[in-house]
Amino acid sequence: MKKIKFSVILKLGATLLISLLFLTACSSSSSKSSSSKSSSSNSTNTLAQIKKKGVLTVGSSNDAPFAYIDSKTKKFSGVDADIIKEIAKRMGIKKVVMKQIPFENLILELNKGSIDMVTDAMYVRKDRLQKAYFTNIWYKEGEAVVIPKNSSIKSFSDLSGKVIGGQKGTAFLDLAEKWKKEGKVKDVQVYSKQTDLMLAVKTGKIAACVTDGIVANYTFQKDPSLNLKILKPYQQEETGKIGAAVSFKNKALLNAVNKQLTAMKKDGTLKKILAKHNLGNDYYVNVKDGITKNVK
Repeated sequence: MKKIKFSVILKLGATLLISLLFLTACSSSSSKSSSSKSSSSNSTNTLAQIKKKGVLTVGSSNDAPFAYIDSKTKKFSGVDADIIKEIAKRMGIKKVVMKQIPFENLILELNKGSIDMVTDAMYVRKDRLQKAYFTNIWYKEGEAVVIPKNSSIKSFSDLSGKVIGGQKGTAFLDLAEKWKKEGKVKDVQVYSKQTDLMLAVKTGKIAACVTDGIVANYTFQKDPSLNLKILKPYQQEETGKIGAAVSFKNKALLNAVNKQLTAMKKDGTLKKILAKHNLGNDYYVNVKDGITKNVK
């Protein structure tokens, strides 16, 4: 009797085990199928798909004056916006749509496939080249020394013995502190906001400030009453090269964008776009010097 019961138990156990394995296999297969569908639906659009839809979706943190939605016109505006819109037009893509994403999440969303490109004055850096392709350089950007329009400061050497300002948390403040250590300026005052920094120069609390050059240009265009200007001539020390990020899955898009960017440099269109945003030759990078060496 014990033998019979034990045999029955073994048979029942075997049957249950087979059933469980079958269900697990089905579940795993279903999960993989679902995962595959999800991955496929989230994958970045290929160049052919983008052209077929006639829409290029780019990501930006809504960052003026680089790539933002103008509050008055509701249009995608800025220097990066104008560059990518011209590139898209030349590629036969009718529309460029901006999706607002926090800056720190832009490459993450690019690789998730929610956007086709990142166009937000993003510096081409070694750590970012590990995560995405970058186009050839659109333009370069760096610091500017801001002074009152009626200032007696005519050159960088005139900052000797002067107190200047910088914004907390920026590379430009680090540069100002470096000048202090080198004895090129007397002292550095720190401000938490860009507006406070500019106001300090305007009211004479400090003789000058060092800040983002493109942002300074944009600020003066929007508020001429500040009566400030950028010190010229001046050789920038903290320059960064700007490009657009593209997913590793989209090399065809990368190559197509680079082709049109080169054409825009050769025919003068890029210089015209930069000039429209009050960015002169100091910001321009020629074809030869603007090649990005991608990791892949």
